[in-house]
Amino acid sequence: MHNPSAKLLIIDDDEVVRASLAAYLEDSGFHVLQASNGLQGLEVFERDQPDVVICDLRMPQVDGLELIRRINILGSDIPVIVVSGAGVMSDAVEALRLGAADYLIKPLEDLAVLEHSVRRALDRAHLRLENLRYREKLETANRELQASLHLLQEDQNAGRQVQMNMLPVTPWKVDGLQFAHQIIPSLYLSGDFVDYFRVDEHRVAFYLADVSGHGASSAFVTVLLKFMTTRLLYEWRRAGTLPEFKPSDVLGHINRGLINCKLGKHVTMLGGVIDEQSGQLTYSIGGHLPLPVLYSEGQARYLEGRGLPVGLFDEAVYTDLVMDLPDSFSLTLLSDGILDLLPGDTLKEKETVLPQLVSSAGGTLDGLRQVFGLANLGEMPDDIALLVLSRNLA
Repeated sequence: MHNPSAKLLIIDDDEVVRASLAAYLEDSGFHVLQASNGLQGLEVFERDQPDVVICDLRMPQVDGLELIRRINILGSDIPVIVVSGAGVMSDAVEALRLGAADYLIKPLEDLAVLEHSVRRALDRAHLRLENLRYREKLETANRELQASLHLLQEDQNAGRQVQMNMLPVTPWKVDGLQFAHQIIPSLYLSGDFVDYFRVDEHRVAFYLADVSGHGASSAFVTVLLKFMTTRLLYEWRRAGTLPEFKPSDVLGHINRGLINCKLGKHVTMLGGVIDEQSGQLTYSIGGHLPLPVLYSEGQARYLEGRGLPVGLFDEAVYTDLVMDLPDSFSLTLLSDGILDLLPGDTLKEKETVLPQLVSSAGGTLDGLRQVFGLANLGEMPDDIALLVLSRNLA
């Protein structure tokens, strides 16, 4: 670790001792500078910047202790080894307190002791320098990380704004129907998404989607979902390519789109269309749990249905289910993040209690917020999305 050709400065007013030390250290491979007193030593020190200073303690004008003080004032970390014939304990303590690397007593019967002290001082200085460089690199890396985190925060803010702008207005009322939603992301961006919109003069469509994974990549897929459904609606209105605009066709379209994009993401989702003229709900399920909960006349129950997740299987086929809606009802759609808030150890136990909680909430979003304690949530392992659509609910 040490440098065998390191530059040493010996400061001693005893020329014989100084020459003896210099000769031995030069034979050991070091480059040795000499000074006969403290003032001269300081001049050589400032001019040549040695790697180690070896100095006597008792010298005229500037003694060894004062020399260490002045080197400290210069802000130098160059180690100083004191070699003294005084042998006074208080001098040794003071020298070490001032930062001397070592304190040796003259006469040095074995100069190998001095060489060992020099090499140890060089090793320590080398380690100190490496630590300093490491700290500087760490500080630089930390500054770069802070800058990157700042940029990431800006990107997340922009992404969140985009995501918020894509969500529909809540609550939204249309011809006796009311839609309301809430999304609570586990991270800054959400992989859950909801939407509802008018298809034509007498039909309203809605869906809730839960993208696999979390964070920015999952949030990006929600943007893609919005684009695909909006584009599909536009094409249907322009060319009539989907005369019935069935939920199963929408899920099939999204399934093909996600597979073709090769994002490595899939979605569990359910979507429906309400025909206001017939009073019927047509819906399709794409691997989503829990199933929608219908609340009417004080009773709550799950809707029926099943289907494959969207974006996983080329051969996936989605089916439509049709039901007559009561005059007064609410339909609650939830992402599976809500299961983490439900009592019970198994999925079956959690699913059993969910309709009871919807019933106790009166089938409203505000009631669900209170029942699930959404205002007081801590850290969550998953995003949570709630979509409640209702009509004539007391």
